Amino acid sequence: MVRLILSLLIAIGPICNAEFVIKAYDDIYKFPIYGINDTLATTSALGNKVTTPANKDECALSPDLVEEIRGYQETVDSIIEYIVNGDYKGRTYNILAELVDTFGPRMTGSGQLEAAIDWMLEKSHEEGLENVHTEDVSVPHWVRNNESAWMVLPRLHKLNMLGLGSSVGTPPEGIRAEVLVVKDFEDLEQNAHLAAGKIVVYNPPWVSYGETVQYRSSGATRAAEVGAVASLIRTVGPFSINSPHTGHQYYGNASAKIPTACITVEDASMMERMQKRGQKIEVLLTMGAMNYPDFISRNSIVEVEGLEWPDETVVVSGHLDSWDVGQGAMDDGGGAMISWNAAVVLHRLSLRPRRTLQAILWTGEEQGLIGGQAYFDKHSSKKEKYQMLMESDIGTFSPLGLAFSGNSEATCIVKEILKLLKSLNTTEVVSPMDGGPDIEVWQRAGVPTASLYNENEKYFWFHHSDGDTMSVEDPDTLDKCLALWTSFAYVAADITHKIPQIQVQQEESRVTTTAP
Repeated sequence: MVRLILSLLIAIGPICNAEFVIKAYDDIYKFPIYGINDTLATTSALGNKVTTPANKDECALSPDLVEEIRGYQETVDSIIEYIVNGDYKGRTYNILAELVDTFGPRMTGSGQLEAAIDWMLEKSHEEGLENVHTEDVSVPHWVRNNESAWMVLPRLHKLNMLGLGSSVGTPPEGIRAEVLVVKDFEDLEQNAHLAAGKIVVYNPPWVSYGETVQYRSSGATRAAEVGAVASLIRTVGPFSINSPHTGHQYYGNASAKIPTACITVEDASMMERMQKRGQKIEVLLTMGAMNYPDFISRNSIVEVEGLEWPDETVVVSGHLDSWDVGQGAMDDGGGAMISWNAAVVLHRLSLRPRRTLQAILWTGEEQGLIGGQAYFDKHSSKKEKYQMLMESDIGTFSPLGLAFSGNSEATCIVKEILKLLKSLNTTEVVSPMDGGPDIEVWQRAGVPTASLYNENEKYFWFHHSDGDTMSVEDPDTLDKCLALWTSFAYVAADITHKIPQIQVQQEESRVTTTAP
C-alpha cells in the first residue's frame, strides 16, 4: 500500500506542482582583461575580472583643462541637489517600481518586454526627450513553460529548479534516470564510464561568477559527450536560501542536445552526500521548454541633442530585458532607469551639453549581448565620434565611483571629473571597466567605456532568481546612483576636450559568447 501511494505521488507530483513561468534566458559575459595603458590588447578568454584602483601615476592634464572641469562644480552641485533633495527625489525608484510592477519580468521575445519598450517610448515623448526611436534587433525566442524536478530515490523530494535558457525540453512524460554527481569537468572525465544514461549533477564550489558560470554555460554539452541524458547545475551564486538561479546555456555545434536546468546549492550538496554514502539517487525531470524562431525586438534610444557638436555622443545605458523570474528590478531595471532618467533630468534642468547625450535601453542582453552587438555593428564605423559609452549592469547599490577603461590621459580626465562629486563620496576610479557587457565590444575597439562602481557584494545573491524584485532596491541609493551618472555624463559630454581613444592592436568587433 505504501509503495502504491508513493508511486502515485511520484506520478502526479510534477503535474500538481508544475509552475508556469513566462519565458527565460541568460547572458554570459566574456571578460576581456587588460590594463589601462595606451595600447589595448584584446582577449576572448572567459575568466575572472578583477577591478583594481586605476593607474596612480601623477596626472599631467593641462591647467586649462583642469580649470575647465573644476568650473562645472556649481552645475554638478545643482544636479545633485535636484536629484537627492529636490523635486526629483525618489522619482527614479517610483518609475522603476511602476515599470516592474506593471510588466513584471521582461523576457526577450515576450509580449511583456515589447509592451515595456512601448511604455518607455511613451514616457519619453511625455518628457519631451529628443529623437525618440528604436532600432530593430533579431533575438532568440525561448519559452520555459511548465517544469519540475523530483528526486524519487532514495526518498521523494521536490527539487527547486529553473530550466536554463535555450535548453531543449524533455519528453512529455519527463526523464527518469539515476544521478551521477560530479564536482567539475575533470571529475566528469574521470567518471565518464559511469555517466551513460544518467542525469549528471554538477556541484562545483562558488569561486566567482566568471569562474563558476562555465558549468552553467557548457555543462549540458560536456555531459552529453559522455552519454548523459540530462544535466542539473548547482546554481551559480555565493549564497542560497534554497533558491535556484537561471541563466543562458550554450550547445554550440553539439550534435546531442540534452535538457539542462539549475538546482539549489542545498539540493546539489545533499545529493553529493548521498552519493558518497553509496545511496542510489534517481530524479524525474520534466521540462516543457521550447525554442521558437527568432523574434524582432528593439533597442530603445532617446537623446538630449548636443548644442555645438550634435554628431558627437556620450552614451548612458542599461538593458531593459530580463530573465523570466522575479521582476528584473536589479538586473537590469535599476541600470536602465538611471540611464533613462539621466536624460530626463538634463532636459528638465535645461542643461544641454555640447555633445549629444544618448540614453539606450538594450534588448537581448540576457541572450548574449545581442542588442549591444547590433548597435555596434550599425554605428561603429563612426566610433571616433563617440566621446564615451557608459553602462550600468552590475547593480545599483551604494555608488562608489566608476569602473573605467581607457588610456592614461582619459583615466586622468575621469578622475578629475569625479572630484566634482566629492559631496556624494563617489570619487573612486577602478580599472578595467566591469559591469557594462553591452559596451565591451566598444571597449575592445578602443573607445573609452565606464560602468557604475558600487557596493554590490550581494549582487549574485539575487541575480537571475525570483529574488530579483523591488525589495533589492532602495530609493535614496538609486537617487545617488542617478546623481553620479547624470553629473558625470553631462560634464563628459560638455567639456571642450576630446577624451582620447586608444590604439587597438587587435580589434575583434564580434565575440561569440558561450553563455551568459
